[in-house]
Amino acid sequence: MQTSGDKMLYGFFIFSFGIFMDVGLCTAVQTELRITTIMQEPYTISKGTHLEGFCMDLLSEVAKRVGFKYRVHLVKDSSYGRQDDTGNWNGMIGEVVRGEADLAIAPLTLTAARERVVGMTKPFMQTGISILLRKDFSEESGVFDFLTPFTAQTWVGILIAYVGTAAAIFIVARLSPCEWRQPQSEENRFSLLHSLWYTAGALTLQGAGPHPKALSGRVISCSLWLFTIVLLASYFSNLSSLKSPESSQLMVKGFEDLANQDTTEYGCLAGSSTLAFFKNSNNPVYRRIYEHMERSKSFVSSMDEGVRRVKEGNYAFIGESVSLDLAVARYCDLVRAHEVIGMRGYSIATTIGSPLIKNLSVAILQLSEAGELAYLQSKWWASSCTADRAKSSAVQLHDLRGMFLVLSLGVGLGALLAVLELTSKSRRTADVQRKSCCTVLTEELSLRLRSAGASTSSQENTDINKEKA
Repeated sequence: MQTSGDKMLYGFFIFSFGIFMDVGLCTAVQTELRITTIMQEPYTISKGTHLEGFCMDLLSEVAKRVGFKYRVHLVKDSSYGRQDDTGNWNGMIGEVVRGEADLAIAPLTLTAARERVVGMTKPFMQTGISILLRKDFSEESGVFDFLTPFTAQTWVGILIAYVGTAAAIFIVARLSPCEWRQPQSEENRFSLLHSLWYTAGALTLQGAGPHPKALSGRVISCSLWLFTIVLLASYFSNLSSLKSPESSQLMVKGFEDLANQDTTEYGCLAGSSTLAFFKNSNNPVYRRIYEHMERSKSFVSSMDEGVRRVKEGNYAFIGESVSLDLAVARYCDLVRAHEVIGMRGYSIATTIGSPLIKNLSVAILQLSEAGELAYLQSKWWASSCTADRAKSSAVQLHDLRGMFLVLSLGVGLGALLAVLELTSKSRRTADVQRKSCCTVLTEELSLRLRSAGASTSSQENTDINKEKA
């Protein structure tokens, strides 16, 4: 009896050991999981011979916490996964359903249709549906939009050039004996106020007179006119391009604005969950958007194509808000609409009933609570849109540096000619009066510059007396 009990105990031990070994072998086989993903920046990008990106970093962290090895491959048909008319799935969802992959990690939207055929973990990222626009199709017209052809630095440069040129004309008109022959008895026509008025007239092509008679003053005037012609040509050219029909500013704040206009074409990713959202919606606005896209066949085959069409103009791309935020961070001429609808999450997909789902979801929640997911998003969504790299449509100050240089040379040459004219007169006067040229030149400079304030006051008194009369 005891022998029989020992045999039974021995048999039970052998049976239990066999089961343990079988389970161990199965577990060992399953420790290297087959991971399918799709190439999309910044989730998965290729760098040399290996892949990196947000999803690759997430996969690495999850694998450490759950405890498995993995091997990643790209999905064969470059598709996320949708069901065709026969009920078959393509893309990453199809590979998981057919057993070609154990996990699918990508920006896979958690939907009811996908949840029926595969297991979906807790979302690792929240997103919604929004609109990607080019900035000139989304910005509201402002009161001071007439200043937009030039940057603020350019306007400051023009103001400095205006004041500097007016001051140069005022000084040259006083120094040049050809312009002001008798400082003792003759009134100078170019007072400070008239110099400012004359320069303002030149900048607006109004030709406020009287004009300079001396060569020095005319040189400054010619350089100012040339500067004005190029300046106004640049201003009106840029203003007309900003206000042209191709870049007419269209207010699109949300989906209702998009549906109510027919100027800008719009579309979304073909076969995406975004398209399914509009297709299955009972909202009349969303139905109109779907019918328009279906009628015009304005779908795109990839996210990159959608971004490219938006940058080209006259196109609005509807997509996942997180992906659109990435495009905005990469390209400074793009902007995302404020309205976000259809909030949903991105999840990891695995075979239905897989024991990994629970552990994967717990790992994702732990990463979220530890701030790791937020860190990864800030790492891969870092904006490269800086002021230096921004492609502004306004004319920069350095774009007109050539004309500022011409004006500066003209002012400098005019001032030099005025000094030479005064020196020549002083030399002739010195010969007549039997004085040194330097003495006469000093007296002339003192007389012409000292009488500036007196001449201005005299002109103001004359104007007052005229008004009284």
